[in-house]
Amino acid sequence: MRLIFAGTPEFAACALAALLRAGHEVALVLTQPDRPAGRGMRLVPSAVKALAQERGIEVYQPLGLKDEATLARLRALGADAMVVAAYGLILPEPVLAVARLGAINIHASLLPRWRGAAPIQRAILAGDALTGISIMRMDRGLDTGPLFATESVAITPEDTGASLQDKLAALGAHLIVAVLAQLERGLLRAEPQPAAGASYAAKLAKAEAAIDWSEAAEVIERKVRAFNPLPGAATAIKGVGLKIWRARVIPATGAPGTILEASATGIIVACGGNALCVLELQRAGGKKLAAAQFLAGFPLAAGDRLEFFPKSTI
Repeated sequence: MRLIFAGTPEFAACALAALLRAGHEVALVLTQPDRPAGRGMRLVPSAVKALAQERGIEVYQPLGLKDEATLARLRALGADAMVVAAYGLILPEPVLAVARLGAINIHASLLPRWRGAAPIQRAILAGDALTGISIMRMDRGLDTGPLFATESVAITPEDTGASLQDKLAALGAHLIVAVLAQLERGLLRAEPQPAAGASYAAKLAKAEAAIDWSEAAEVIERKVRAFNPLPGAATAIKGVGLKIWRARVIPATGAPGTILEASATGIIVACGGNALCVLELQRAGGKKLAAAQFLAGFPLAAGDRLEFFPKSTI
């Protein structure tokens, strides 16, 4: 099929690579403008742009999609379908109709649960046992379009935002290829989403990553996993910002935020319910370290208190 592809991060690049392997012709790639990154704040292309350029595919990076010139350019491609994956811009209704089969979205949840910008992290934060991929025909609503296919995957107790994204990227790449193959043969029809069970996955805010030690350890542990790698679950001690990257829940009690034990096996912190054994962490300006290595350079002791830290300095 002749496709327009719209996507930006690695999650989307995985799908683009699968479409190319399957033999589809990608006439144009839409992706977000290059963003500054790193200490030098140099402009860095998106993962999708890098792949498209490597494959010799034309790349278009508009700031918006509402102007007539952009619409005319997309219509002129004569695409069979527009495939969308984590693009980052809202597609106006006229853009949804530029391809013969419309715009087909790869969404990282089991719709209608977790419509919106951050379904992977929200599923972990909520303690969901399952998530998955939904392939849908886009309409003017927010992830409300009819479904072509869904496939589920278990969320394990070890899954982080990064590991779950990798699983879903691979699943989404597989499923979009399968769906397009059926659409090409006229064997698939989109069905309306279930009426019940809708929820909204709001965009992540850095302030959400601040750890409130009065919450239950189970809630904080999910936050640690959901916000790994971005923005990182944040706390502080003695005025120094910390990020916690790996932890486990253990049965223990104490004043919330108080260190109960600090040893090579972990830093045990009392929470509103149970305690968190911190296994990997990072101080502002430092590297990610296992608890034993961290304590060698930044000694902590029972009775020290971790603080609520709404702003990350790492």
